[in-house]
Amino acid sequence: MIFNLNEHKSIANSYVAELRDAVIQKDRMRFRRNLERLGEFFALEISKHLDYKEIEVESPMGTAKASVPADRIVLATILRAGLPMHQGLLDVFDHADNAFVSAYRLHHKDGTFEIKMEYASCPNLEGTVLILADPMLATGASMNITLKELVAYGKPKEIHVVTAIASVDGLNYIKRMHPNVHIWMGALDEELTAKSYIVPGLGDAGDLSYGSKLQE
Repeated sequence: MIFNLNEHKSIANSYVAELRDAVIQKDRMRFRRNLERLGEFFALEISKHLDYKEIEVESPMGTAKASVPADRIVLATILRAGLPMHQGLLDVFDHADNAFVSAYRLHHKDGTFEIKMEYASCPNLEGTVLILADPMLATGASMNITLKELVAYGKPKEIHVVTAIASVDGLNYIKRMHPNVHIWMGALDEELTAKSYIVPGLGDAGDLSYGSKLQE
């Protein structure tokens, strides 16, 4: 399943518009909050597609029945840019377990780059619903390596990828490499630059959230 928010009318499209806006995104706190709100929105949408079980809850006045997720949910993100969206997902799936992966682009002088992974912290994923957040799906290389790393900790029942902006190339790559993954995106952009940045995109989500860095 592929869900493109831009094809549906909702208030969440305003969050994406503000994330792109070169003036509004100068406010780091608002930029992070818009990523969080997008994470919250997608969490609610994903929740409509989960399996549920019925439980009984004792209130002061009696017994009530309720439906709760039947499967253990694990939220994962790629450091550092994915942290705000991860927090938004966690605000909704507040009982979820969590996984964190350090994957980044190592740029070379000839203009090429490779994806380096240095760290993974992950619970057992066997039979879980895994929700992986990263604000930008450009080439799909980081997402592909991260998904391969995570499934080494167990085979999830379902995998959902959540991103603010995806490129057509990145989307097609993940569909080809991981055909059973559900993809949730705020918008789908056509272009990638020579350095594999999305156009119009929104810029560097990590820098806009937490400030510029010395590393390329």
